[in-house]
Amino acid sequence: MTQIPAIMDPAGTNALAGQTSAYLRQHAAQPVHWQPFGEAAFAAAVRREQPVFLSIGYAACHWCHVMAHESFDDPELAEYLNANFIPVKVDREERPDVDAVYLSATQAISGQGGWPMTVFLTPQGQAFHAGTYFPPQPSEGRPSLRQVLAAVLEAWQDRRAEVYESADSLAQTLQGTPLAVRPVVSLPGAPDSRPELLDAALAGLAGQLDPVHGGFGKAPKFPPSPVLGFLIRHAATDRDAAGTARSMAAASLAGMADSALFDQLAGGFARYSVTADWSLPHYEKMLYDNAQLLRHYAAWLKLPEGADFEPQRARRVLRGVVDFLLDSLALPAGCFASSLDADSMLDGVLTEGAAYTWTAAELGAVLGEADGARYAGLMNVADEPVPLHPARAFGAADQGFVDSVRTALLESRNRRSQPELDDKAVAGWNGLAISGLLEAWSVLDDPRCLEAAERCGRALLASHWRDGRLSRVPGNGAIGLLEDHAWCAEAFFLLFSATADAAWYRHGEALLLAACEAFVSADGVVDAVPDSVELLRAQGGRQGADPLDNATPSGVAAFAESLLRYAALSGSTLHRGLAESILAGLAPVAVRYPRAAGAALAAIESVLSGPLEVAVVGPERESMLAVARRSPLPGLVIAASDGRASTALDSPVPLLQGRRADAGALAFVCRKMVCQRPTADLRQLEAQLSGYRPRT
Repeated sequence: MTQIPAIMDPAGTNALAGQTSAYLRQHAAQPVHWQPFGEAAFAAAVRREQPVFLSIGYAACHWCHVMAHESFDDPELAEYLNANFIPVKVDREERPDVDAVYLSATQAISGQGGWPMTVFLTPQGQAFHAGTYFPPQPSEGRPSLRQVLAAVLEAWQDRRAEVYESADSLAQTLQGTPLAVRPVVSLPGAPDSRPELLDAALAGLAGQLDPVHGGFGKAPKFPPSPVLGFLIRHAATDRDAAGTARSMAAASLAGMADSALFDQLAGGFARYSVTADWSLPHYEKMLYDNAQLLRHYAAWLKLPEGADFEPQRARRVLRGVVDFLLDSLALPAGCFASSLDADSMLDGVLTEGAAYTWTAAELGAVLGEADGARYAGLMNVADEPVPLHPARAFGAADQGFVDSVRTALLESRNRRSQPELDDKAVAGWNGLAISGLLEAWSVLDDPRCLEAAERCGRALLASHWRDGRLSRVPGNGAIGLLEDHAWCAEAFFLLFSATADAAWYRHGEALLLAACEAFVSADGVVDAVPDSVELLRAQGGRQGADPLDNATPSGVAAFAESLLRYAALSGSTLHRGLAESILAGLAPVAVRYPRAAGAALAAIESVLSGPLEVAVVGPERESMLAVARRSPLPGLVIAASDGRASTALDSPVPLLQGRRADAGALAFVCRKMVCQRPTADLRQLEAQLSGYRPRT
């Protein structure tokens, strides 16, 4: 390849040391003069008249590590890159707003997207060329990174007017993408309030279900977390398709539980499987996956028992995920870390899955020849290193044996080189973790879950919430996204429901009102408030909220869900109306793309079912609260207090105002603020709740 001479050799240094992101710090010792995304980097590009080389990834990304080692550790390539470009590195988990903008551009330019993502920008922040992973040498029709750099530099030097014209055209094309969600007037009978919409979505999902292994679609296969939330809620109703929804949820929950996707020793789920039968995971373990699945396995246990996925199997998985969160991701201050890497060292080489795979010989060395052979047979292990993958659902004897050797195997595995921890505490993902832990607590009655949820909530308030502003990651100055506000607000409302501490209600209310102020206007709802001129230029203006789920639920759907919960607790028809308006806008998208709209569909279930409010007051309220917490009804919202006269009069929670019980406990079951007679009888409370199972 002909080398193009450097147009200048600017003085500079790698500026990533000390960044809040573990991913950025992973690149701090490289010879590339990386800069964090921000005004300073783009000002340097303007001053030097150089394009920006934008590289986006995340700490647990295997191919990000590969490209970093192959190319960014290369001093010769780094010298060329430093001389001719302004290299900028972005952690997509810390700045998903930046990632979303340039992912759209990358997909438009190259027809695909993924990480690592490589985007070339004008000094004004507009994309003009993009791709994903580029190898150090040409391979399988893919140009090398050096070839791409040279071609881009040649275009920048010799055809700059064309570059700007292309960048401007792309920015205009992307304007308004993703789809904008506009608050509209919600009318009776609007699409979001008709059960037929949910039936259509279920039919669409049924056509994509893998009936053998569970999950949807083919390889690679991801946990269908937001969709599971919808299916389990629908299964809790008395509608005609409730059984279909239950079967689909059971297939996925059971398929993942009895697979290599679930860590059979330490608990927790991997990010996805490269095979359709869940037998070969991509080993990174993410907080957001495990927080969501924790909630869904717990919600499953609230449904009536059945043979499709037995409670004891669901409980085993649930306890495993709790153990993983508390043992592997919990940070000293109380929040949870973002992820465990996919890679660890094996014979001096960073290798994907090295910490998790076994051979039959390795099992025999730990357990002895006979027990090792038995365990290898049960877990599909032979001569080559593979992840533990149950060959079948175990009977009582085999399950007892598997449980009895777990500690020895885990201790042996822990002596291996371990994957690195990304200790970044993302606000929204910690909100998801709190909600998942509280749901697990409601069915396991494990005090560790409640304690960890409260500790995490206090840590979020201490480190992420300042002067009415929520930071996605403390210390980086970027305001949290709509999803961060929505998930944290819901977590605080659920902490109030769990603890009867009205301070949590006030925190959730403040956070949700701040979200309404920042992200909602007459023009619509947005996912993020751009904090740079470059980001505004790149997207052609403020983008509407993305209605579709990704690995996590759609932020705007989560916002609608939190609005519904707040409206039930506060009685605010304004916020109930805003939620219904948002869901009316999401409904057509949810019918057309149900696999990518599970969060919206789950929220629509809440609209159809309620709000269903349960207020429990009195000094001996715990038994009644336990009954309410174990109800699977969609849209159920719980409020509790000690029932003293002063509390009833002064409660900041409107749902509790005027409700007293000086002794024992009383439960008030209401739907849309219309209440049945209060009851002090547990069976009568159960009967009142069961009478609200949606049928139409």
